[in-house]
Amino acid sequence: MKEFDLIGRYFSNSGHKRKDVVIGIGDDCAVTTVPENQQLAVTTDTLVAGVHFLKDAPAKSVAYKTVAVNLSDLAAMGAEPAWISLSLSLPEVDEAWLDDFVSGLYELTQYYSVQLIGGDTVKGPMAFTITAQGFIPPGSELTRSGAKPGDWLYVTGTLGDAGAGLDILQNKLSVSGEAKDVLVNRHYFPTPRVAVGTAIRRIATSCIDISDGLISDLGHILKASNCGANVHVERLPLSRALTSAVTPEQAIEYALSAGDDYELIFTVSEEQRGSLETSLASTNVKATCIGQLTGHNGTLSLLKDNEKYTPVNVSGYEHAF
Repeated sequence: MKEFDLIGRYFSNSGHKRKDVVIGIGDDCAVTTVPENQQLAVTTDTLVAGVHFLKDAPAKSVAYKTVAVNLSDLAAMGAEPAWISLSLSLPEVDEAWLDDFVSGLYELTQYYSVQLIGGDTVKGPMAFTITAQGFIPPGSELTRSGAKPGDWLYVTGTLGDAGAGLDILQNKLSVSGEAKDVLVNRHYFPTPRVAVGTAIRRIATSCIDISDGLISDLGHILKASNCGANVHVERLPLSRALTSAVTPEQAIEYALSAGDDYELIFTVSEEQRGSLETSLASTNVKATCIGQLTGHNGTLSLLKDNEKYTPVNVSGYEHAF
C-alpha cells in the first residue's frame, strides 16, 4: 500500500472534528486557530517497539498509549488538549493491525475531543511519534519549579499497577483472575488525568506526571524547586488488584519505582488545601496526600510510621543513550 493510500484509508476521514481546525490532513500543513486569551502548550513523545511497549502488544493498546502519554504531559501542565499529529514508522503494512491501531487512536481522541491534524509515514522499525497541542490561560500553567517547603504532596489514582502489569506480561510475576486483567489493562491503557490538570492549575504549586516512577519523577520537582520531601510510604494509594497480587513490601516497591502509571504528582500550599477537594469533586478522581516538602534541597526521605524506610528493590526508569 502506498503512503497516500494508507493515509487516506486510515487517517483522513475518521475521528473527532474541531471547529478550530481550518485545514487538517491532506495539505502540506495543518492550519489551526488558537482561542483568544489562551496560550499554546506543545509536547512530543516517541514510543519505540521493544522499548516503550512490548513488540507483541495489541495494536489498539499501542495507539491508545501513544496518545495517552502525550495527553498526560498536557495534563501535567494544566492544559486542555486540542490537536495531535502522528508520525509512524512501520516495517510493513498489516491492514488488520492498522484497523485495530486506529480504533485505539480514535477511541481516546474522541473521548478528549482531540483532532488528528497531520503527520507522516515511513517504512522502518516500528515507532510512533505524536506531537500534542493544547490550551492554557496565560499565567495558569503548571510547572515543576513552583513548589515551596511546607507544601503538601499529592498523587492521583493508584500507583504501581502498570509496572506490575508489565511484569505479568513478561512472565516475571504470576497473577491470575480479575487482578491480572486489571493490572495488565493499566499497563496497556493508561488514563491521562486531563480533568485533574485543568482543575488544579490555579491551586497547585507544581505538577508532573508519573512516567518513570514516583521516586524518579518526584525528583524532577525537587530539583527544579530546590526542595526536599518526606514521603510516607504507608499512605501510598494502592489498588486492590495490586495488594492481592503481591506482598505488602512488593506493593510499596511497585508504587515507588514502577513507571507507566501516568498519574499526576502535584503540590499544594497549606492555604489552598481546603480548595483542593472542591476543585477535584467534578473529576471523580481521588488525590491522596503522601507527604510534605522540606527545605532540604533535593533530599527525598522515605518514612514508614514516621521511621526511616529503606526499600530493597527500588529504582526509577531513566532513558539511556
